[in-house]
Amino acid sequence: MHDKEQNAFSSWQMNCPVSIPTNADYVTLAHGEGGRLSRKLIQERIVHALSNETLLAMNDAAQLPRVTGALALTTDSFVVSPLFFPGGDIGTLAVYGTINDLAVSGARPLWLTLSLIMEEGLPLVILDRVLQSIAEAAQQTGVKIVAGDTKVVPRGAADGLFINTAGVGELIAPIPSGAATLQEGDELIVSGTIGRHGIAILAVREELGLEPLPSSDCGSLLRPVEILRESMGHQVRCLRDATRGGVAAVMQEWAEASGMTLSIEEQSLPVSPVVRGISELLGLDPLHIANEGTMMIAVKQGAGADAVSFLKSLPETADAQVVGTVKHRGIAAVTIKRTLGAEQPLDDPLGSPLPRIC
Repeated sequence: MHDKEQNAFSSWQMNCPVSIPTNADYVTLAHGEGGRLSRKLIQERIVHALSNETLLAMNDAAQLPRVTGALALTTDSFVVSPLFFPGGDIGTLAVYGTINDLAVSGARPLWLTLSLIMEEGLPLVILDRVLQSIAEAAQQTGVKIVAGDTKVVPRGAADGLFINTAGVGELIAPIPSGAATLQEGDELIVSGTIGRHGIAILAVREELGLEPLPSSDCGSLLRPVEILRESMGHQVRCLRDATRGGVAAVMQEWAEASGMTLSIEEQSLPVSPVVRGISELLGLDPLHIANEGTMMIAVKQGAGADAVSFLKSLPETADAQVVGTVKHRGIAAVTIKRTLGAEQPLDDPLGSPLPRIC
């Protein structure tokens, strides 16, 4: 590998748990041409890492068993930079991000598809580490990766590796009624400390020199959603994982769907000292910063305390808090009562304060 190539690879290796040998093999355009190298890449690396009977059949389309209930389908793309960050990588992000979308929609995730868009020159050791993360996350959440695709683009046409997924799950009753059914007095809950994922990406990408590095909340929401569904039933109105745009974006969407005003209190928001400190230093609002393992929940009036109690029984949602309520529509769709000051509108950010976070 030439020095110029090695320097390019170093930017992909940021926080990478494996080192890149100077004589490393790497992805070439031939890996995407459907010939011998393509088959070798798919069979010896991808199928080997993600092995299950459906993938091993190597069909053009996965043949799946019949399910009794209605299905939910979601799709997502992941272009996070850097590929590795404290608390996860693009592989874990792709699996958890997809299954979380299914879970908060009322579905039990069953199957995923996986498409890899690789840049010419991507070191194969990095691809192997991402595939390992994907396999571990899929095993932990009980989903099968049943189909996929690979493409290779010329050097400079991508940023190492992009991933596209589709997820299929079976809808399980009771299905949350949705944001359109929000009513006055309903209580708003955040399942954990907010802004961790975006700040973790920022700290690594911008080399802020923090020790220890902030860690992303990248993780599965399956267990928290399951315990809420089993324990609260129809008392749960709606759930949403607060990814791009953070908690503020979820509230704006819910306010638009319901025609109500969503009102929160700043002092109730769970924010870690690290996220609060970096946000204040850089002029960011944690409510606008992305999460990847934190959700917003709306429950019927009076059910908030019980919901938080159930969530706090799990380590991944131990910091859950009731943060606000639903009110009749006022002047603003979303409001916040700041720690020092009166209630004021909480607007959507015009653009992302931090691009390429998922």
